[in-house]
Amino acid sequence: MSDNGMMDKEEIFSKVLRAGRRTYFFDVRATKAGDYYLTITESKKFTNDDGSFHYKKHKIYLYKEDFAGFTEILNEMTDFVINEKGEEVISERHQKDYQKSYEETSSAVTEEVAASTESFTDVSFDDI
Repeated sequence: MSDNGMMDKEEIFSKVLRAGRRTYFFDVRATKAGDYYLTITESKKFTNDDGSFHYKKHKIYLYKEDFAGFTEILNEMTDFVINEKGEEVISERHQKDYQKSYEETSSAVTEEVAASTESFTDVSFDDI
C-alpha cells in the first residue's frame, strides 16, 4: 500500500522504448479483479531556459476487449505511413547528411558569388 492508503497497481510485465527525447513505457498491470490491461506512457523531456528539465507524460489505458481493434487500426495506420513515405525519416533533425546538405548549399552560394563577380573588370586604384 502507498502512503495515501490506495493500493498500487501491480506491474506484471514491462518494456521500454527510448526514442530521442521521448521514451515509451509499455506496462502490463493487474486490475483489482486480477485481470490484465496495458498502459502505454509517452514521456518527453523538456529543457527549461535555466538548464533544468522536466518531463511531460501522456498515458493510454488499453483493455483486452479493445486489443483486436486497436491492433488492426494501428497496423493499418503504420502500413499507410510506410507505404506512402517509406521508412526513412524526412526531417532536418533526423537527416543523416544534414551537415553535408548545409555545406552543399554554402558551396553553391560561393559558386554563385564567384560567377557573378567574373563579369566585373579589375580596377587598379594606383591608376587614379
